[in-house]
Parts: sequence; structure tokens; C-alpha cells
Amino acid sequence: MKILVIEDEPKLSAFLRQGLEEQGYEVDVAADGAKGLEMALRGQYQVVVLDLMLPLLHGHDVCRAVRAERPHLPLMMLTAMGTTEDTVAGLELGADDYMVKPFQFPEFLARIRALCRRSTAEIAEERYTCGDCVVDATKRTVTRADQPITLTPREYALLLEFIRHQGKTYTRAELAEKVWGITFDTGTNVIDVYVNYLRNKIDKGFPTKLIQTVFGTGYVMQAPEGS
Repeated sequence: MKILVIEDEPKLSAFLRQGLEEQGYEVDVAADGAKGLEMALRGQYQVVVLDLMLPLLHGHDVCRAVRAERPHLPLMMLTAMGTTEDTVAGLELGADDYMVKPFQFPEFLARIRALCRRSTAEIAEERYTCGDCVVDATKRTVTRADQPITLTPREYALLLEFIRHQGKTYTRAELAEKVWGITFDTGTNVIDVYVNYLRNKIDKGFPTKLIQTVFGTGYVMQAPEGS
């Protein structure tokens, strides 16, 4: 497994390189955003670890460019910017995970392993329906009442989890683990924010609502009986 670390702090990048290499990963390091973007687009990496406050090119711009060219490359933002707004902004740009400095290396490593598993998983040729919502997992397309719906990578992953297991009630902790591959932090509302994002695209303007709140528990996706 090959990992790219884009980090301008030499001590931290050296620490990450050593820790990952001790676990058997091959690691490349870029010390600025421009070089990191070039390497991410040209190299064959399973995961990219990306700081935000970088010389030459901000991490948000790196993420945006990577997503445009390599939409399925797993990317973790590793940054000191730790508010809910910062986290949502990073995930909305297409990051697959978001971790705040300072951090514990065992948790970082667990998240890297989760992203590596995701990068090597094969997507089966599958088509899912819930009422008039259709998800083609092979083409990564979504429609509702035959109208195409554009989702961010995180919104799509959330919808895919819901529609693959429609009728199942998910707690916020389960969604955090299944969709984000992380332990749910009860001090943030990221899960609720993303469910609302998804609802605004999937349910808004349609007479039947597919994503429902189970008060005191979490969320469920299901079509009304007879639909």
C-alpha cells in the first residue's frame, strides 16, 4: 500500500512517515500544495493525507483538483482547523475523512486502514431502488422520479448506505462508522448536517419523503407502503 503525505511541517511529516512505514506502508512526502497535487495526480496511491495550511497551494484547492481528476482516490484531511464548520467544509469538498491535530497515532492508523480497505474494495454491478429513487452503483448515478440528482462524494456514500439497507434505523454512531469510518464525536453535528444536505437533494420538492427521523434513535430510509 502506498500513501502520499502532503504536510509542510518537517517533524510531523517525518513522524507520519516513520509510523506508517513501521506498519508496512510505502510513504511519499510533499512539503507544499503544488508539489503534493502533482504527485497525487501522477502517482499510484491508495490514500492521500492532506494538510490544509500549505505553502503555494491551499489544501482545499488541492482537494478540489484531486476530486476533479481522481474522484475515487481516498483522501484524509489532517489539520488544526477543527470546528464543525471546518469539518463540514472539508468533507463537502470531497475529503473522505477529516482528522484534527493534535491526534493519537493509533486512531490515525485505524482511519488510514479503513481508507485503504475502501480503496481496494470492488463496487459490484448493483442497482438500488427506494420508491422512485434509483441509485446505479456501477455508474454512480442517482435519480428521483427520473430526474438526475447531483451529490457530493460524501452525500453519495451516505445515500448508498441508506438505500442498501432501507428500512434499517441507523444511529448517528453507526453512520459515522459505516460512512466515515470513524468513531462518532458526540460534540459535533456533522452527521445531522449531512443527512439534511441529502434530504434537501433527495426529498425536497417531492410529495413523499424517503429519509425519515426516528426520534431518540437516528435515521431511516424507506418508501411508504404501496409505493
